[in-house]
This record gives sequence, C-alpha cells and structure tokens, in this order.
Amino acid sequence: MVKVIRRFFDFCGETNRKKFVTSIWLGVLIALFEALKIPAIAVMMRALLPIELGGNGGVTTRDILMSLGIMLLSILGSGLAKAKATMLQTEAGYDTCAMKRIEIAEHMRYLPMGYFNENSLGQITSVTTNVMENLENVATRVVMMVAQGLLTTLLIIAMLALFDWRVALVLLIGFGVFLLMNGNLQTAAGRLAGRKIAADEKLVEKVLEYLQGMAEVKAYHLTGKKSGELNAAIAENVKINTDMEMTLIPRMTAQTFIAKLTGVAMTALSCALFVAGRMDALTAILMVISSFIVYTSLETAGNYSALLRVVDMSVDRAQEILDAPQMDISGEEIAPDSRDIAAEDVGFSYDRKKVIDGISLNIPERTTTAIVGPSGGGKTTLVNLLARFWDTDAGTVSLGGRSVRDYDMDSLMQNFSFVFQNVYLFRDTIANNIRFGMPEAPMEDVIAAAKKACCHDFIASLPEGYDTVIGEGGANLSGGERQRISIARAMMKDAPVIFLDEATANVDPENENELTKAIEALTREKTVIMIAHRLKTVEHADQILVVDHGKIVQRGTHDQLMAEKGIYKAFVGERREAASWKVKPQSGFQS
Repeated sequence: MVKVIRRFFDFCGETNRKKFVTSIWLGVLIALFEALKIPAIAVMMRALLPIELGGNGGVTTRDILMSLGIMLLSILGSGLAKAKATMLQTEAGYDTCAMKRIEIAEHMRYLPMGYFNENSLGQITSVTTNVMENLENVATRVVMMVAQGLLTTLLIIAMLALFDWRVALVLLIGFGVFLLMNGNLQTAAGRLAGRKIAADEKLVEKVLEYLQGMAEVKAYHLTGKKSGELNAAIAENVKINTDMEMTLIPRMTAQTFIAKLTGVAMTALSCALFVAGRMDALTAILMVISSFIVYTSLETAGNYSALLRVVDMSVDRAQEILDAPQMDISGEEIAPDSRDIAAEDVGFSYDRKKVIDGISLNIPERTTTAIVGPSGGGKTTLVNLLARFWDTDAGTVSLGGRSVRDYDMDSLMQNFSFVFQNVYLFRDTIANNIRFGMPEAPMEDVIAAAKKACCHDFIASLPEGYDTVIGEGGANLSGGERQRISIARAMMKDAPVIFLDEATANVDPENENELTKAIEALTREKTVIMIAHRLKTVEHADQILVVDHGKIVQRGTHDQLMAEKGIYKAFVGERREAASWKVKPQSGFQS
C-alpha cells in the first residue's frame, strides 16, 4: 500500500509531489482538529458527571465557554485545513495529468513510426483518456483518503496511549488485523487490475474501429449482434467490472467488519475496566467516543484502498509509453549547405523480417525522384527511412553530406514537407489547419498559400470561409479538398525537400486537374521524392527507382528503363493498357 502511494507521488513530479505531501500533513492537522472534539466533550462530561464518578457535579459558564471554544476551534481549523488540502490535491491532480499528457505527446513525437504499428490507436487513446482520467479524478482521491485514513488512525492510537495503554493496545491489534485483510484485498485487486485496464483499452480500440469504419458497417450491415468484436469487447468490459465487484466487495465488507469489531472491542474493554473500578467514568466515555472516530478513519482508508492497484496499473500503463525508447534526437542544430540526399548500404528489418536490404542511392538537390514497384516491396519503408521516421538498422542516410542522425530532430524536419495519400486534418478551422506548422503566420500568408494550392475558391465559398471548423480527420470535406489543404499546409512551411506519397491516388477526375496544378506549384525548385503509381507522375522524373523485395532492382530515367526488360516496362505496359480500356455498348442498347 505504502509502495503504491510512494510510486504515485514519484510519478507526479517534484512540484506536485510537494503539494500532495503538504496535503497529507494537512490531513494530519485535520485529524488533530477533529480529535479536539474529544476534549470538548470531556469538558462537558466532567461538568455533568457527579463528583463520585470523577466529575465536577455541576455545569458552569466557564465549562460551557471552554467546551464551545474548543469545538469552534475544531470546526474552523478542520474546515480551513480541509479547504487548503482539497485545493492542493485538486491542483496537483489536474496539473499532473495535464503535464503527463503533454509529456506523452512530446515523447511520442520522437518515437519511431514502428511503435505506432505495434501499439494500437485504442491503447494509446485509452492511456491518454481513461488512464489519465483515473489518475486525475480517482487516484488523487484514493491516495489522499487512504494516506489520511491511516495517518489519522495512527494518531488516535498515539493519543489513546496517553489515556489508557490497554485500550490503545486493542486498537493497535485491530489495526494490524485490518492491514492483513487489506493486504489480501490488494492482492485480489492486483490480479484483476491488469485485466480491467486491458479490457478498457480493447473497448476503446473497438469503438474507434467501429466508428471509423462506419461506412463498411452500414454497407455490410454489421450492426446489432453481427458486430461481434465490438460486442465481445463490451461483454468483456462488463465481465471484468462485475468480477471486480464480486471479488472486492466481500473483502471490503470483511475490512469494515474488522474496523467495527475493533471499535466494539475498545468499547467493551472500556466498560469492563470501568465496572471493575480500574478506569474512571470520564476516561471510559472518551474511549467509547474514540472507537467511533477510529471506525470512520479505518473504513475510509479500507474502502478507497481497493482502487490502489488500479492506480498502480494506471501509472504502469502511462509509464510504458514514457519508457518506450525514443530515436536518438541529441544531434546538433544544423543548416545544411545543400539538400542532396543519399543512402549508403541501408538495411532495415521489421519484426525480424528484412524489409530494406542494402539499398544505396543519391538524390541531387532540386531533382525529382520517383519510387515505384510492387505492393509490399518496401517503397514506403524506404521513404520513411529517408525522412527519418525510422532509424536504419544498417548503413546511413545523409542530408547535405551529414548523417541524418547528426541533426536534432526539429532542425532535420525543418527541411522536409510531406503530402500523404491519406491526409489527416485536425478538428480546427481551415486557417489553423493550413498554418499548422507556423501557428503565428498572418492571414494573408494563409490565403496566399491556399491560392497557390488551388483551394482558395472552395474555402471562400464556405459560409464561414477560413474560419470554418472542419470535422476530425477532415471528414466533412472531399478527398480532393483535403489534399489541397494539405498541400497549402506544406506550402506554408516552404521546406526545400518534398515527400509525396501518391497524392492524387484517391482523387476523383474533377479534382485531379486542380490537384496537379497545386503539386506543380508546391514542388517548383524543390527536391522531390515521390511514391508513384500513375504513369504521368513518373515519366518526367529525373530518376526512377524500382524497389522490389527491399532492393533497388532498376534505376534510371523513363526512357532508359523503357529500353530494358524488367518491372518498370511491365508497370508502364499495364498502366497504358488500363488507360486504353473502354466499355463498348452492346448492339441495340438505347439510352
């Protein structure tokens, strides 16, 4: 229990740990103020009890004022300390999770892209939402209530020892049994906490998958009982939550029973000692009152402690992302003299499968290189290595004669702009999506980039123009519109090297003309590296690299490659045949 609390505090960082520790000490102070109710009651009880029972035999104004003063001090002191402790806990809880979300986001910026293939969107989303919410709302309260409950109990044990060591000993024994039962509870919770968090992650993953694939869900009628994977994830989530309740509630009940039994034992011993004449009436009454305070403190600590293992597992899940090894980003801030790109004997494996095998290439500055080849041949992986989305296992990639590993990541990325086949736009205004890499750019620069990218007209036609908020992923725009906004974004950055992943592959013919013009404007006087599938985007390239089975099997210009047998000539033949294919109407067909 103490280990989990300490680990949570370490996770929170220095500043927030101090706030939590301060709030715990304020909790002790609250316990002291709460304990002042006992002397306040003692003053009045002493005044009310007859002389033969150790009392004063009469209530005086002084007794009333003293009891009232102590009670007021208890209430005011407790209230002020609670307010301050709650404020510190709230600040530390929200600040910790806000900072950790930012830390996770910053950490993921420098993780190799392979991490996002191995770790699903659902898992990462669950950590940054469910797990962080657990830490933000649940963990703060759990940790503080458990810590304060235990400290309050220890304080009461110490105070009771000053009145009567025998009753204090009974409480100490009861506290020990309570901790043993709590250890059993923690073990049971630990066995289930991992399943619960895994079930939460799986549910988030399947819900996201279901929503993102809504078109297929409707098209294939994968609703109701037929949406098997989502239903299974929901059922597993229900099961683990039910299992947790069924497992933990009996143990929590046993804890409560031990706490109550301890209070009963304290009361019984106090009464027995009083009857035997070995304890005065006033002390016996105070011991009975203390037994109720002890019960409350132990019950609070016990009930909340059931969630400590979930807190522990939540910290584990967040820490897993933060512990994921980053790419080495400790290079220098370099401004290269040229943007020549080269690769020398580059090798790369993914899941022990060789994906790139000894590739060497040179891409001179301000030239266009097209990369073509069969699906699964390694084109995208090669581009990812050139852009340093991944690090090579062997060989080197260089920009301007310097290894890309010599650059710090930010200065390297200043040289690159990307237009992907699958464009992602953020839920924000169109203007902010265009100025994404340059948030301070003035509006006139945004409009100028949009005009060059041939998307100004359609943006201007929208009811709110550049202030139109687009849906997540750009869901309320067409594919061509999303692509042109992506190109405008790249133009705003104005990087000297452009990576194109077949930007026109999924665009309808009506938009293709506009998009082609936008790409021509974007790539003018730039170093261009493109993954291409369409003939007209390849044939004018300065060099063409044909990649198959992780190797460059052909290289040259369009004319050179057409003069030799191989994959490229077959590729061109297939495209020309497909382009010339037409549907002939049957005789007798009438419109």
